[in-house]
Amino acid sequence: MKKQQNILIIGAGLCGSLLALRLGQRGYNVTVYEMRPDLRKTDISAGRSINLAFSDRGNKAMKLVGIEDQVKELCIPMNGRMIHDKEGNTFLSNYSGRDHEYINSISRGGLNALLLDEAEKHDNVTIHFNKQCQSVDFEKTTALFQDYTTKKTFIEDADCIIATDGAGSALRKSYYLGRKFLFSFSQNYLTHGYKELSILPTETGDYKTYKNALHIWPRGDFMVIALPNLDGSFTVTLFLSYAEGEYNFNNLTTPEIVTAFFTKEFPDALELMPNLVTDFFENPTAPLGTVKCSPWHYKGNTLLMGDSAHAIVPFYGQGMNASFEDVVEFDAILDQQLENWEATFTAYEKTRKKDTDAIADLAIDNFHEMKDHVSNPIFQEKRKLEMALEKEFPNDYSSKYSLVTFNEQIGYREAMLRGRAQDKALLNLIADGKIDLNADLKHTLKLVLKETEDILEEDTIAKTMKP
Repeated sequence: MKKQQNILIIGAGLCGSLLALRLGQRGYNVTVYEMRPDLRKTDISAGRSINLAFSDRGNKAMKLVGIEDQVKELCIPMNGRMIHDKEGNTFLSNYSGRDHEYINSISRGGLNALLLDEAEKHDNVTIHFNKQCQSVDFEKTTALFQDYTTKKTFIEDADCIIATDGAGSALRKSYYLGRKFLFSFSQNYLTHGYKELSILPTETGDYKTYKNALHIWPRGDFMVIALPNLDGSFTVTLFLSYAEGEYNFNNLTTPEIVTAFFTKEFPDALELMPNLVTDFFENPTAPLGTVKCSPWHYKGNTLLMGDSAHAIVPFYGQGMNASFEDVVEFDAILDQQLENWEATFTAYEKTRKKDTDAIADLAIDNFHEMKDHVSNPIFQEKRKLEMALEKEFPNDYSSKYSLVTFNEQIGYREAMLRGRAQDKALLNLIADGKIDLNADLKHTLKLVLKETEDILEEDTIAKTMKP
């Protein structure tokens, strides 16, 4: 395919700006249209998470485009989860037994701005803001836009259109409404929503609580988490049912009820949040959903990428990382120099979809783990054993979390299958009294690996016997 081809990207968020940068580096003519204002000139957060978990799969993409060091300056390392119980007691549960493995809190806006700046350094990349895509004619490879300021509509065409316009994708909607081909689409919401809150820095700009951790207040059916920001603040997120339980978003209607809820469930967090009531009633409550669809492309004309193809809930901290990895995987397909865009899009989806389906399922699993299981004694024992095995045998054992988060050389699906089998093996062996923290670790590793392989083999046999 000729590099002079014109590529139209819909959406200049994290995935779209990275894709524009990479395609610009490869020599394509790239035009990007974004419905929001330029975030470098105005605040557009509007209740969305202002910081995100950034880890190895995302960093792989930063290495690809050559900005790893610049991104590192935006990061705050988080070595583990700081668990808070109702009495205010805390303990740190590390993410890995290997010291070099940790995740980072990173500013969504800061990272997006950096990617936009880098993309615009290329003369063959042009980015337009305040232009909303209303629909896509995927047969003619054209997109209809409306200018927010003038309200005028206009049509843009290209050799191919790639939509990175998020969970509400205009291209995906056009696929669904067009009824021109067999398009499968599912959108599943949790019964829980989320609301952004904050812990402000001290008067001297310091952090009010431990900086290098993802803080979690697990309460069974709901939870609060907090991630650090570079300015000394924490972005706090309440995950709570809309309608179920003694307290829910539908009945938290007055300052008194909100304060009573936090006094009862999160007293140590409340002490750090004198601004709680203001944040609670000023910030929106947003839903949590998973999007899956197929196919991601129509012939060689159009392609869905990032959240537009596979939006997930945020509980594995992999939404941004998965979208960045999309660009890495797409870039690898481009290296194959296939004969046309249709062959390229087909090969990309075949390679990628099984992994994005897997991380969507893992994110749901981790929702239940974070709000409930992390405070369960048997889960805590399992995590301590995993950390000990990783520390003692760094080349021979990785927990499910490590496989997903720190082993970017394997796909999400492979990480999910092995990780789930390991979890089952560990829990079985602990419940049966065959392993504990006082046992010989070498013997424990041998038992865990043997039990894991047996479970993987059983699962394989079960699948082959299905009618």
